[in-house]
Order: sequence, then C-alpha cells, then structure tokens
Amino acid sequence: MAATNNKQNKRSNALVLAEAVIVSYAAYLANFLIISVLGVESPSFLKLAANIGLLTFLVLVSSLSVGLYEAKLRETFRGIIRRIFVSLALTYFVVEVITSTFMAELRVNQYFLPVASGVIILSLVTFRYFTNRLGLLGLGRTRIVVIGAGERASIIEKRMRRDVDRLGFELLGFIPIPGDNREEGIRNERLVHVKIDENFRNYVIDNEIDEIIIACDQRRGTLPIEVLFDCRLRGVEITDLLDFMERETGQIVVNLMYPSWVVYSNGFNSQNYLRDVLEYGLNAFVAFIVLFFTWPFMLLTATIIYLDDGRRTGTSVFYKQERVGLNGKLFKIVKFRSMRPDAEKDGAKWATQNDSRVTRIGHFIRKYRIDELPQLINIFRGEMAFIGPRPERPQFVEQLIREIPYYNQRHNVKPGLAGWAQLNYPYGASVEDSMEKLKFDLYYVKHQSMLLDMLIFIRTVEVVLFGKGR
Repeated sequence: MAATNNKQNKRSNALVLAEAVIVSYAAYLANFLIISVLGVESPSFLKLAANIGLLTFLVLVSSLSVGLYEAKLRETFRGIIRRIFVSLALTYFVVEVITSTFMAELRVNQYFLPVASGVIILSLVTFRYFTNRLGLLGLGRTRIVVIGAGERASIIEKRMRRDVDRLGFELLGFIPIPGDNREEGIRNERLVHVKIDENFRNYVIDNEIDEIIIACDQRRGTLPIEVLFDCRLRGVEITDLLDFMERETGQIVVNLMYPSWVVYSNGFNSQNYLRDVLEYGLNAFVAFIVLFFTWPFMLLTATIIYLDDGRRTGTSVFYKQERVGLNGKLFKIVKFRSMRPDAEKDGAKWATQNDSRVTRIGHFIRKYRIDELPQLINIFRGEMAFIGPRPERPQFVEQLIREIPYYNQRHNVKPGLAGWAQLNYPYGASVEDSMEKLKFDLYYVKHQSMLLDMLIFIRTVEVVLFGKGR
C-alpha cells in the first residue's frame, strides 16, 4: 500500500519540485535582468541565494495555501492564473515585511522583488498552461484493472467520472465475474472479458498492470485466491474497493463498509491523555493568535449586527445553540447571529444555502465565515478544536444515527471550526447530504494526524480568500 500511495503522490511531488526549480531560476533571471538593463551593482552570492531561497519557499507555501497543489483541483485555467496572482501577492507582502522590518540587511535592491515577482508569475502561468492543457506530468500513472462489474464496482463509475478524478491512475476496464449484479452495474465503462484463471497472469503481464481492484459483489467462491496470490508475488498490488476509494477520493464509502474492514484496517487510533493535553495546548495557542489578529473585525461585526436589528429587537449579537461534541457530550456553541431572532419559531430546521431567514449582514459574514469566530471561546473551553467534524444539533443527530450507519463514529473526535468534509463537499441540508459528508468525516477520524490538520488549516485559507464559505 505504501508503494501505491507513493505513486498516487508522484504527480503532486513532481509539480512542487518543478515549480521550486522554476521559481528559483526565475528569481535568478530577474536579478540578471536588473543588473544588465538597469546597471545595478550585483549583490553578493550569499545575499542573492538567501533571497532566492526565501522567495522560493514562500511561493510554494502560498501556492499550497490557495490550493494550487491540490491533486484534484477542479478549476479553469483562468482560475489557476487568478490563484497564482493571489499566491504571489501573499509572497510579495510577506517578503516585503521581512526585508524591510526585520532583516533590512537581507534586501538586495528596490527592483529585485517586483521584477522577480513579475518573472515568476509569467513563468508559472506558462508552466501551468503546458502541464494542464497538454497533459504533462501524467507519467508514472498506475495502470489498474477492476475485478467486478456489478453494483459495488459501479461506485467507481459514479464517483470518478471526470478525468481530474483519474489523474493518478489509468483504468483499463472492468472484468465481469459470476455473482455480479449486472442490473445495477457498469453502464458506460469498458468491460474486459477475460477469465480469472491461470491465463489471467499473462493478461496482467502483457498489459503491464500495476494494481488490481477487488470490487465484486460476491467474493465467496468467485475469486481465485491462488491466481491473485501469484500476481501479488509478482509485485502487483491487490486492493479492496473501499481502500481504493478512500485513497483516491479522500472519503470512506459508508454504504459499502463492513465490520471486518474496520477491524483490520489501519487508523481509528484511540485518544490518550498526553495527546489530548498537547492538542488542547496547540489549539488554545492558535486560537489566541487568531483572536489577536481578528478582534477588530469581531468588534466591528458585533456593532453592525446590533445596529442592523439587535437594537430594534433587543436580541443579542451572539447566537448560542446546543450541539453534540466529543463522545456525544452536549455543549453550547457560540456564533455571531446571522439569522432573524424568530428564525426557529416553528422548531429546528436544516439551514439551506439561500436561507430566507438569514439577515442582510448574515449573508456576508457567512460567506467569509466571520460568524464562526466566536467559537474561539469553545476552543478555549476545550469543547472544540480548530480541525474536526462540524458539530450537529442533537435533534438532527438522533435522526441521523437512526438512518445512517456508523454516523455516531464521527463523535470519537472533538468537533472543529474547520473540517475535511467542509473542504470537499458543498453546503448540506438533508440526510443524504449528511451521508456524503460523513464519508469525509470518517476519513478524517481514521487518518487524524497533525499533518492532516495542517493541510486542512492551510486549505481553509483558500476558502476564506476566495469567499467559498458555507
């Protein structure tokens, strides 16, 4: 599985490495142009190297923060150009602050940063044009074949229709076998009619197959274990459909889960006291930093809400609501009020994307997630973390536990301000949407780590910058 994961990440790693080289060379070229055209004195090698290194590092971090290294970025070329400009604007600001405030002796000259930024933008736009429009960096894709063409296999056809969903692999086709539910099976994909017998290994070798996905509806009596064992010894990966979907889509397909898969799979690590203390300390520290920079916006928001309708109705600018937290414990979440005071006079309702109950200021603060900032209080109390599944109301949780299998497992970690599901799934307001979001929540519960939390935190910056708040 480790080798397969390395193949999956090969394109992203190659992209980061290639752009690091391009940015470094573009910065060096900018310095050469300044010296040649403007006649400016050449800086020392160490000073130039330090500036190029700092610029390259910050461009890569900024590009990551705006989603440019997301493996399945669904964006037009114009959108990619916009993200590159935002990335360079962030880099320009940070470098300017560092070199003019903290490390003035590091500054090369007044022309270097603007010229280098322009050359880097031109270089990255050109490079992205060729990689996205001409299909470069597609080398090393895993060649796979799927055993099964029934209902379970059809999840690949339904969930991975676009080319961007298959950047990491080349799907040669689906092999129908006895026991498949063909009525609910593959409709538009290529079917490979080859028997899974001793000759199957020749098919695998002739087509240079790297991985076989097991997606048949009935395994007992239909899978030739000896043949698959022989393929595995030859270096071919044998992967269960659930593991494949988890790896390629970043979600766990809840409706296909079975208890033995949960028992034997990696992840779902238990909490421990030391880890809890360290996580609380880190969350409280980050919450303090965020509060330090955002309190003026919070004060302004509270004032506007009060003037908009709080003064007239006598309603608080804050909204407190009972939610389900870690291990099912209830707590009161704190948010800026974005709905009318009588929003739930008829009882609890799902919030919708264009909810008529939302106030004028509510639309804005929801779009940029300003309404979530008071939840820093919940983080200081230890009721929430920065990263985790979004907490739901107990009325909805009772319904969802009855209707969705494994739903209660999302309460094995603290709820969070931002989460994996919020980054990967649009606004949800139904049981069906909750099912889809649970697939991402369980992926987070299974793979929870500091690295994944950092990735979600950085990606959340993109949501705020581009106004994609729910």
